[in-house]
Amino acid sequence: MLSYRLRNRIRVEKRFLLASIALLALVMLAAPLPAFSQSCALCYTQAASAGARMIQALRSGILILIVPPTFMSVCMIFIVRHKSNQFRLDKEVSDRESNW
Repeated sequence: MLSYRLRNRIRVEKRFLLASIALLALVMLAAPLPAFSQSCALCYTQAASAGARMIQALRSGILILIVPPTFMSVCMIFIVRHKSNQFRLDKEVSDRESNW
């Protein structure tokens, strides 16, 4: 069984993580749209000379190239954090058992 102090600490860490993610999302939504682009001259000229379908295809392509790596990075962070906590908890349990 986990001690009350350890369970409380884990709860606080989860709340802090969720609050950090929410704050980051809020900052990203509040940022102006030009801040999200690098204003590449070639991309700008190609998009300006293209029609509406080409502009939509360009936007879709950008999303397709950005979303999967971002999703995989976030998943990897959660997996590493979970394994780190699991290792820490296992070590604390073994330390308590060795003190007998």
